[in-house]
Amino acid sequence: MTAPTMADRADAPAPAPSEGGRASARRFGTVALAAAVVVGLVLGYVGGLFTPTLTRPGDASVEAGFARDMTTHHAQAVQMGLAAYQRGSDPEVRQIGVDIALAQQGEMGAMQTWLRSWGLDPSGSQPRMAWMAGGQEMVKNGLMPGMATPEEMARLEAAQGRELDVLFLELMITHHTGGIHMIDGVLGNSDEPDVVRTAQTMKNTQQSDLVNLRNALDRLRP
Repeated sequence: MTAPTMADRADAPAPAPSEGGRASARRFGTVALAAAVVVGLVLGYVGGLFTPTLTRPGDASVEAGFARDMTTHHAQAVQMGLAAYQRGSDPEVRQIGVDIALAQQGEMGAMQTWLRSWGLDPSGSQPRMAWMAGGQEMVKNGLMPGMATPEEMARLEAAQGRELDVLFLELMITHHTGGIHMIDGVLGNSDEPDVVRTAQTMKNTQQSDLVNLRNALDRLRP
């Protein structure tokens, strides 16, 4: 019998892989796929864990400034609303007062929760209204837009009956008008979903309040 030549060996088909070889390849492919899935899951988890920390509002952010300043703004509205509720003579004015006090107290709680979740102090190092373009020029004698002066607050605390009703309505109309201006400032400069959603709710509520306040003032004003 003639021995096979080099050409014959070169033209011969390669031996088929054994079952063991195919199984090893399949096992390797499965392990590699599983490893890739695990790595993807880990990276997704780490990304989800750290992204909020990396993107949350900072101490000098629009969101933090708004939360701090609007908390102070709301605190005065709560004081005014309780004065109307406790000492007002007109049932509608008393109801408007307590509604405003309760709503704004709840919003103050929400804004303080934001600051805690962002790891920020309730009071920051930035001047009042520094978060809003031209905001510092709006601060008069330390008061933000719409806020009553100490003298006006003293008059409200001393007033009784119908005099208190009318004064409350006048002061709260000015207060809400200034507050809406501040809300527009954060709505135009923030993309933080919870902040935008809550601020829009604040604006809608205060606009509705203004209608009721003005109608009541038209009815009661001499």
